[in-house]
Amino acid sequence: MDGKSKQVIKVFLVFLVFCLAALFLSFLMMEKILNPSRTPFWKTKKIEAAARGSIYSNDDFNLASSQILYKVSVNTFSISPEKRELFVNLFSIYSGIDAQEIVAKLKQKGYIVLSYNIPANIATNLKQLGSKLLAYDVFREYQDSSGRIVQKMGIDVEVSGINRSYAYVDVLEPILGYTQKREYKGMTIPDGIKGLEKYYNEELFPRQNGIESGVKDIRSNIIRNKAAILKDRIDGSDIYLHINLSFQRRVEVVLDSFYEKYQVDEIVAGVMDPQTGAILALASTNRFDPKNIISHSALNAAVTEKPFEPGSTIKPIVFSILLDKKLINPLESIDLNKGYYQLGKYTIKDDTFPAKNSVTQDVLIRSSNVGMVKLAKKLSGQEFYDGFKRFGISEFSGIDLPYERNGIIPSAKKLSGEIYKASASYGYGLTTTFIQLLRAYGVFCNDGVLVTPHLVKKVVSPTGEIYRPQFKQQQAISAPTARKMQEILIKTVEEGTGRKARVDGLVIGGKTGTARIVKKGGGYDNLYNGSFFGFVKGGGKTYVIGIVAFGTHGKEDYYGSQTAAPVFKEIVQVMQKQNFLQGSK
Repeated sequence: MDGKSKQVIKVFLVFLVFCLAALFLSFLMMEKILNPSRTPFWKTKKIEAAARGSIYSNDDFNLASSQILYKVSVNTFSISPEKRELFVNLFSIYSGIDAQEIVAKLKQKGYIVLSYNIPANIATNLKQLGSKLLAYDVFREYQDSSGRIVQKMGIDVEVSGINRSYAYVDVLEPILGYTQKREYKGMTIPDGIKGLEKYYNEELFPRQNGIESGVKDIRSNIIRNKAAILKDRIDGSDIYLHINLSFQRRVEVVLDSFYEKYQVDEIVAGVMDPQTGAILALASTNRFDPKNIISHSALNAAVTEKPFEPGSTIKPIVFSILLDKKLINPLESIDLNKGYYQLGKYTIKDDTFPAKNSVTQDVLIRSSNVGMVKLAKKLSGQEFYDGFKRFGISEFSGIDLPYERNGIIPSAKKLSGEIYKASASYGYGLTTTFIQLLRAYGVFCNDGVLVTPHLVKKVVSPTGEIYRPQFKQQQAISAPTARKMQEILIKTVEEGTGRKARVDGLVIGGKTGTARIVKKGGGYDNLYNGSFFGFVKGGGKTYVIGIVAFGTHGKEDYYGSQTAAPVFKEIVQVMQKQNFLQGSK
């Protein structure tokens, strides 16, 4: 065979090897796509962890944020014995871990984890330290038990999980909610359990970790060629609330001060824009630190998860249903039977003796149970039932919080009976929730329209796309009826049971409520829920505010006029100081 033929064969063999290599690589790629877990030569490495989205207040404070944590490991056999002390001292300085703790861990032999909870900035410093220690031969090659030479290994830094932190501890709890750690794709991540963290878990959840995939070499390093795959990390979306942190905190301070004064189980308060349903504050005295949960009784949001008999706060709703159907005239005379009314074997009585020459609107202004029973007779059971439904009573409000309860109202058939109709007219025999009543009172300030209360203003994706949630609304009563109800509720504060809610210079309307709490075995306990729901108008702005003091133990100060109304007043004064009630310039 001449030289030319040998050259041709040589070229052919080189070409054949190249084709076989390309075919093998293509096979690996196809095998990876079809059977990723069965390809021994392919490696996928997480190079950057995606983080859970943050929750921001309307004044741009980060209420809930995520930090990526790193695991730092080292092979003890790779540390040069004569430079072991140098390693310990430098690692302690860079990591902030006590030197004695490092020494104790290095007593283990082989590949060990020095920490699972290293924050990102320290992880970067430790990577730089690792490079320096390699350069100064702090790490060495060594021979293992089988006689194999093991290349020197430095500090190994990789993602271990994601930590969730709450900068303002218990502020906005339990509305903000909390997370728990769970394993997800080999990493520990936070998962929403309660509150906004739960409701918006899908939006907040990290989308995709940054990964690198490709064929690995003999040292298990990924070969960065055209076949390698790189994917950037995609974090979860951020959500922005209507709530201002500074206002929320001041409302909580107000509630805490009254909680110390009264003997109550819990006080809750909410402030809502009646035209949009935007929640500007939603507070409770039963708060918790989401990173250190001690009392599990505080984890449930009473504003949505605690149905209760509303007492007299239901009266304006019943009154407006009658008024809307033109079944009553507010200025028409009414006989209040000297504050007593016999209904079968039941005696219904008022807390105060009625004024002479009472008119229909006095039933609301003076909070007459007798008057409400007499007026409610004008409604059929179906009209009563439908009216409640139009106001959202016993209906899910649609608020963006999980585990909402809906409450119970008697059926139309039961409301046709005089006992059920009578008790429902002044807030007994049915249950509602705080958030249902708050939105219901918004009807009186929004031309009769019932809106959906909501906390989130917008959701912002990692790419900057903005989603603004849309919420439904419905007509509960006519606009003229709503305006008339405003007038009567303003008189209720100026002349009636809500006088302790008055604030000079502002227009305030609303209604107090007091209801005994039902025992578990039936009957009523000597505990009360005191409430006040109403509105404030000033500077061209209107806000609906609700207060409930659950489980008042006091023997005298248990009426809503004595517990909830003063809280309402102080919250309005906070709003004044924070310029919520100033007109736009």
